[in-house]
Amino acid sequence: MAQEPGAEEETPPKAPHASTELSDLATLKALAHPRRQRMLQHLTVHGPATSATLARALGLNTGTTSYHLRELARYGFVEEQAEANGHGRERWWRAVPGDRRFPPRSRQSPEMRLVMDELNHHVYAADLELFEQMQLQPGAGEDPWADAFPYSRGSIRLTLPELRAFFEEYIALLNRYKRPEADTPPDARTVLTRFLAFPTPDGAPESCPAPHGTDHDAHHNRKESDPS
Repeated sequence: MAQEPGAEEETPPKAPHASTELSDLATLKALAHPRRQRMLQHLTVHGPATSATLARALGLNTGTTSYHLRELARYGFVEEQAEANGHGRERWWRAVPGDRRFPPRSRQSPEMRLVMDELNHHVYAADLELFEQMQLQPGAGEDPWADAFPYSRGSIRLTLPELRAFFEEYIALLNRYKRPEADTPPDARTVLTRFLAFPTPDGAPESCPAPHGTDHDAHHNRKESDPS
């Protein structure tokens, strides 16, 4: 359609749950830094914070946290809050949600694989540590959320296309439960979800039943949204 002189073409709105592939090596290296992963986890679990708040919580100095926040913002993983939570010149930062995915391993260069292996090592270890910490919190018996640790271990027989479809259905399920902050009930809490699925090693029995938990907790194929 023709435009009037000086008019700007409107950019179509982005789909609310559109995925973005992180294939730039510099972006992946920025994300894989251990301290930045800890900061992202803190922002995801506890909400927006200042560089000073993060420094106290993680045992760092404010110069370090300020630098890493700027680097994370440079690559779109954090952003400044529109409405300040503090006073004066305090800068509050929040994790930017999104469906961020990585290239499949077959399309990763050798250098990218090294970065991804480093990232996964830190992320999985941090997730497990946090899961154990939450279960061991004192006074959990009186907390109505004390039993809010559903998980599942199992095995299913799938073709490769079925596995891909299974994963997309899981992501769609997550997105069904997402809603604006204004529509979130006051008694809701942030729930971290993790999903991990992988084929059995070559030569392993094709049928290997595993014990099942009470329910399903999940993890996104490295969905950094709610980041990471």
